[in-house]
Amino acid sequence: MKVVILAGGQRSTISNEQEGIPKPMVEIGGKPLLWHIMKSFSAYGLTDFIICGGYKVNMIKEYFMDYYIYQSDITVDLQTNKIEIHKNRTEDWRVTVVDTGLYSATGQRVAHIQEYIDGDTFIVTHGDCLLDVDVEKMTADHEKHGKIATVAVARPTGRSEALDIDADGKIQKIQPNAATNEAWANAGLYVLNRKVFDILQGNYNLEDILTDHLSEKGELITFKHNGFWTPVETYRDMVNMENLWNAGIAPWTK
Repeated sequence: MKVVILAGGQRSTISNEQEGIPKPMVEIGGKPLLWHIMKSFSAYGLTDFIICGGYKVNMIKEYFMDYYIYQSDITVDLQTNKIEIHKNRTEDWRVTVVDTGLYSATGQRVAHIQEYIDGDTFIVTHGDCLLDVDVEKMTADHEKHGKIATVAVARPTGRSEALDIDADGKIQKIQPNAATNEAWANAGLYVLNRKVFDILQGNYNLEDILTDHLSEKGELITFKHNGFWTPVETYRDMVNMENLWNAGIAPWTK
């Protein structure tokens, strides 16, 4: 199953040191946020990734083109320009980086990569969120319900919009910000059937398209995630994640 990562947003303004780079390339513990997301999926055996790039997409391409060298010890003979690789450390990932446009909305970005989806089911996630969702259970629930889309929902942060979810797990509408124990928010992780491409038309956000077109038809179901989830949108978010990583207690690692 392929994992699609939405990484095409505008430049990061999380910190002065990392300003002007794609947000998914902001580093936590010396590794891009994108790497952390991919490691969490590869822990479940999901190693085939499609990255929907936009802003400075070449920076993402160059990172993976040079990944083999960056992760290894090397000796460079400056006279012959020969490079010797020592202690090779890499990942068993297959990564497709696609330029999905500078100003495309998330729904249009997913539509751009249809040709790279060769199965009936695939995963879509945002390139600026970290979570420890049980991907195996979520995909199993998706197959059991047989709907076009399943979205992971988690307890809202102070910046999240709460969702009105009925007893069957279907989204009814978006509510104003809420902080009660009954509130749920979109965690930015989807399991989708390829039938979703039939409705991905126009430059719209993926969340809006799924809610407007699939929820009312009963084709969008929720997967409730009670564990860790956070968007990494501010300097404070980055520092908090850095502290968890450096302490060896990062919840998104398995």
